Amino acid sequence: MRGKQSVYESMVMIVQFGLNMIVPILLCTAVGVMFYRKFGHPMVVVFLFMAGAAAGFRNVYRMAKRIYSRDAKRGGQHAEEDK
Repeated sequence: MRGKQSVYESMVMIVQFGLNMIVPILLCTAVGVMFYRKFGHPMVVVFLFMAGAAAGFRNVYRMAKRIYSRDAKRGGQHAEEDK
């Protein structure tokens, strides 16, 4: 049963990484398009897209760091249980 649970946990983690990356990019790009339509300056879209990508990367980095620190505190139980 532990094998199935770890597969599901891994799938959920992959989805979380994807959402943490794509949501800030889409939101910042949408705001950039809105500003472009209102003010007519296309570089706002590019700048906000890059800001969204940076925010998404930061979110993914913080999440990965939290996961690895949690696993390190457990003492690597996952590796021992899988054997």
